[in-house]
Amino acid sequence: MAVVDVTDSDFEQVVLKSDKPVLVDYWADWCSPCKQISPIIEELAQEYGDKVTFVKLDTNENPITPANNHVMGLPTLQVYDRGELVKAFQGAKSKSALIKALEEYL
Repeated sequence: MAVVDVTDSDFEQVVLKSDKPVLVDYWADWCSPCKQISPIIEELAQEYGDKVTFVKLDTNENPITPANNHVMGLPTLQVYDRGELVKAFQGAKSKSALIKALEEYL
């Protein structure tokens, strides 16, 4: 499965109303660590996309959702389950750290 791009307008539908857990990657084109974790998230989406939905939100083009969800720095990763924020991380993480964070959903 591919990583899905979400916007302020479809965040609620894609993330909060999903029947699967969702990992949201808040990123921006000027953010170097965001570029470092992007391929890791792509890999995870290929491996675990049947169990978890992986989405990216460009904070430059969509400022409302990050503000509403207390995103203070980039990259920020948030995990939602049944519309509830259950985990949040800031900064680049290794693939193994992300798998560990998602293991209860895999």
